Amino acid sequence: MASTLKISSIGSDETLDQSRLAPILEEQPTRVSVDEEAFGAPVETISPLGYHVDWISVIFLNVSRIIGVGVFVTPATILRGVGSVGISMIYWVIGFLFSAASLCVYLEYLCYYPQRSGGIVTYLEKAFPRPRLMAPFLYACLFCTLSTSSAACIVFAEYVLLALQYEITKWNVRGVALGLSTAMTMICILSTKWSLHFSNAIGMVKVLALVLIAITGLIVLCGGVPHVPNPGANFSQPFLGTSNNINGLVSALLKIRFSYVGWESVFSMVNEVKDPIPTLKKFAPLSLGVVFVLYMLVNIAYFATVPLEKIKSSNEMIANLFFETIFPSSPNSTNVALTVLQFLVALSSLGSVIAATISASRIIRESGRQGLLPYPQIWASTKPFNTPLAAYLLRWSVTSVLIVIPPPGDAFNFIVDLQYYPESIYAFLLVIGLFLVRRRRAAVGAPSVPFRAWTFVAVFALVVNLVIMIIPWVPPEGGIYAGDVSFFYATYCIAGLGVIALSCVIYYFWYVHFPRRGGYRIRQITEKLSDGAQTSKIVKVPVEALEEWDSAHVDDVEHLVGNEEGMRDRM
Repeated sequence: MASTLKISSIGSDETLDQSRLAPILEEQPTRVSVDEEAFGAPVETISPLGYHVDWISVIFLNVSRIIGVGVFVTPATILRGVGSVGISMIYWVIGFLFSAASLCVYLEYLCYYPQRSGGIVTYLEKAFPRPRLMAPFLYACLFCTLSTSSAACIVFAEYVLLALQYEITKWNVRGVALGLSTAMTMICILSTKWSLHFSNAIGMVKVLALVLIAITGLIVLCGGVPHVPNPGANFSQPFLGTSNNINGLVSALLKIRFSYVGWESVFSMVNEVKDPIPTLKKFAPLSLGVVFVLYMLVNIAYFATVPLEKIKSSNEMIANLFFETIFPSSPNSTNVALTVLQFLVALSSLGSVIAATISASRIIRESGRQGLLPYPQIWASTKPFNTPLAAYLLRWSVTSVLIVIPPPGDAFNFIVDLQYYPESIYAFLLVIGLFLVRRRRAAVGAPSVPFRAWTFVAVFALVVNLVIMIIPWVPPEGGIYAGDVSFFYATYCIAGLGVIALSCVIYYFWYVHFPRRGGYRIRQITEKLSDGAQTSKIVKVPVEALEEWDSAHVDDVEHLVGNEEGMRDRM
């Protein structure tokens, strides 16, 4: 009777007949060591989620995610920080260049792994194969527990209530915010196709609204609005009043960076694009370019219409000042333009919520497929609606908790800010990982790919992300207690590092301590589900059987260096 090798996995025991190992070992004599990259999620050659992401969705998923409330608020904040119109406009260009450099990094990763969705969690897995699964594990701990749409949902609720002239109370806001989160989640669960159509439609409305604001600004500049005096006055001396306050300049740089967040959304859905490399090469940069042009034109419209000192001294949204100047109302009448603006802000928040929900579900699903979440079959499954149901429910649950539990003010702002600092660290590591992937490819003589970021662009992205990691530690102008919370301004940075440290501790016990104590090592096997989805499954291999197991499960060298762009049959 042939001896058997017993493999323990979560929730089941599997037995591997050792007599089956010999022919496998003969066929796979010397390939890449399993110590390098026999880990991570398997490639789904045919996407079980379908191919609903066309070029229109590539553009408007990103556009809808990027253009949120910031375009109606941030220009005034930037102006107050830098002091002059000229520097403010330059900052918007700098923000675009920051994002464009990072986009190039993502495009190069895409060319290496064109059949893997998940974006950053996948690219971290590939860039840092050792310690095994550590990089994606740390990111998954952060993303699955702290990445939510709670802030955008609350902004939507507040502006809808304002527009409808309902009383704004804590529970009114929470109720509307929770209703929005639930409705958007249900749409996404029921149909990927129609959720993308909905996101695209909102993105188009956002673009149209900003185009109308831009056109109105150009009309003002040309003197077409008689009640706006001196429309070009703010541009006559564009650098007058430029601040030399390092705090304001640095803070404005960080806000500019956040104004472009969302350009990476479509990279979480790469395997749902029929021809991902040519499609994203063309339309992902186009989406960022469209946003940049709109941002510049809208800023010109604001500065052409609203006096500079009024922008600096007012606590109102700059978009509100713009609408009030263009469409003044009598003291006893309702300002229709203001109501329209409030609905527009709410709509922008809604678009960000659905785009972020779609994108985040794929990152969570990929984390499950990597074996980083318990019961990976549940996360990988696309039943019953051909959508990642479990991922959507987790996202909705975390968002709902953060909408309902934290009190408004310091606690809520702190929790919302908490994810941002670790995110900047992982973005920095991702660029370092790109150079590591390049080195491994060069070592095995891997073929060239359709897109490779210029080295100076990758270095620029690396420097930018390093700066973004440093900026939050610069004290605000009013001192260490003058941040957006009443306590120490950098508490969220310290807590963010604590989240990473805690994740490292959890990883150590899961992957190192318990296996040593138990006399086993963690490995992964691929499991194919009835709906066509594939997932990695964590198994516990006894130490005495480890050599046979590793020899029998050596990954192809192409898996290590990222050459997964073979021919696919498309649905």
